[in-house]
Amino acid sequence: MTQQTYAEFHARSLAERDAFWAEQARRIDWQTPPQQICDASNPPFARWFVGGTTNLCHNAVDRHAAARPDGRALIWVSTEVGKEVVYSFAQLQAEVEAMAAILQAQGVGQGDRVLIYMPMIPEAAFAMLACARIGAIHSVVFGGFASVSLASRIEDAAPKLVVSADAGSRVGKVLPYKPLLDEAISLSAHKPAGVLMVDRGLAPFARVAGRDLDYAELRSQHWGRRVPCVWLESNTTSYTLYTSGTTGKPKGVQRDVGGYAVALATSMDYIFGGKPGETYFSSSDIGWVVGHSYIVYGPLLQGMATLMYEGTPVNPDAAVLWRLVEKYQVTVMFSAPTAVRVLKKHDAALLKRHDLASLRALFLAGEPLDEPTARWIADGLGVPIIDNYWQTETGWPLLTVANHIPGVAPVPTRFGSPGMPMYGYDVKLLDENSGEELTEPDRKGVLVIGHPLPPGCLQTVWGDDARFVNTYWKSVPGREVYSTFDWGLRDADGYTFILGRTDDVINVAGHRLGTREIEECISGHAAVAEVAVVGVADALKGQVAIAFAVLRDPVQASPALEGEIMKHVDAQLGAVARPARVHFVTLLPKTRSGKLLRRALQAVAEGRDPGDLTTLDDPTALAQVKTLLQK
Repeated sequence: MTQQTYAEFHARSLAERDAFWAEQARRIDWQTPPQQICDASNPPFARWFVGGTTNLCHNAVDRHAAARPDGRALIWVSTEVGKEVVYSFAQLQAEVEAMAAILQAQGVGQGDRVLIYMPMIPEAAFAMLACARIGAIHSVVFGGFASVSLASRIEDAAPKLVVSADAGSRVGKVLPYKPLLDEAISLSAHKPAGVLMVDRGLAPFARVAGRDLDYAELRSQHWGRRVPCVWLESNTTSYTLYTSGTTGKPKGVQRDVGGYAVALATSMDYIFGGKPGETYFSSSDIGWVVGHSYIVYGPLLQGMATLMYEGTPVNPDAAVLWRLVEKYQVTVMFSAPTAVRVLKKHDAALLKRHDLASLRALFLAGEPLDEPTARWIADGLGVPIIDNYWQTETGWPLLTVANHIPGVAPVPTRFGSPGMPMYGYDVKLLDENSGEELTEPDRKGVLVIGHPLPPGCLQTVWGDDARFVNTYWKSVPGREVYSTFDWGLRDADGYTFILGRTDDVINVAGHRLGTREIEECISGHAAVAEVAVVGVADALKGQVAIAFAVLRDPVQASPALEGEIMKHVDAQLGAVARPARVHFVTLLPKTRSGKLLRRALQAVAEGRDPGDLTTLDDPTALAQVKTLLQK
């Protein structure tokens, strides 16, 4: 039988949009079938599977508990507290129903918000699924976020209840949550009626009388209660999630129920190739979109076991991730390039310590994946390394390779590129000034998506439709398209390359340069493990590029190596792209999710206030930069 090309398959997903997504909608259970597949009559808004009623928790938990009650559902591993627990689908359903009963007893019902501020513990997943079960809207805030940031999210979401814990832990260091939460509530104009506390016994905390509730006590009271799923119209809000790095008023990405369920279920087949009964391991955090889509909902929708990990890639050693792959027979793994770059500083032999025969592929996303890092991990593991590009707003991959589509020829990966537009996404490259579509290969433009966005993408910004329209759909002159705010180019074979944020362009003596391109070049040097490049104000040239590099062996740091790296850039990109300086540091400033704080680096390099650093993982990173620049 002749196989379709992926390009033909993708074209059909756009040309026959409703027929395509009607087929995918059969992957989930509906109480009432959709009456209309897509209502795109009010651009830029879109409504998917209109009139259909469904429930995320039913599809992720109950239907599998009925079919395979003893099948593994949630595997929790914490190298921080030395615990590993496996929940079957039946056990997961019981835990979720108990949590749902607790929420209902506190007056939480359909449409009410529940803010979840928790470490990577099973109760966080129980809370998310319990909200989905009863039609409440969860808003997860990354555990450990500072009080001011947390307060702004409490104010915007206006939750009836907050679910939290006494503390998290990172490399054995206890991070108390309750004092941060108490301060955040005192700062917020909105006061939640209750705070449900999970006490892990890690940090003592004060209880606020009449407000704070004990989870263990209430769990025992409500254990065994049956709480039916509330069937929700497909376009009902399932959750909000605040994008990291937002300045000013928080920007809550709002997601639906039915479109999200269908999009994730389809991606589990077509993109990840996961099968019911197998194990999926995402090393992200539930506080980020990857944790929502591919720790909690996606794998469970597919009937897979999901491995939830509290720990780092190097504790107790740099082989811990691979120990878990071997022990739990992980078939599909999802991580971030940052984690791989951390491992790159350790002995490559650790990648081969454990039997990884079960692992079919490692997916990497969250930031650009440079070719040297991709090759290093590919050589070390001997499995396909699949880059993928997406955003909090899209909810699932926008660019990657989908090699599990029946009747469609596989697409090879190409190092340096996250891949091709996924089915359902009408992706274009546009000239930022004229709005002209760039169809010729190797032309740099703004990466945009045409209306309607496919299922699973954001519906709007929570409580602010005008912001949704003006932020995302009005940035390209004369075109109502969704802007990713990323530069991209497409090669002759259709692979898209991401060249950095549209606001990461620097102007050096009239030459516009993408810092991402310079980073890619420097990271190709054998001595470099990781690098960040920022544009710094210069009286003569307007801006110059400054590089901050982490070396594989810090002992190698020397003026001679700096010169060698500059020559490497000269040879690859030309003298115009050569950094004015290459500073050697032992770590780069990042958020706890691994996002590089380039703006903070730039501010410090220009002698400015770096602003809010509450999300900074290690404060010594910027201090080190300041000391270097003062020399």
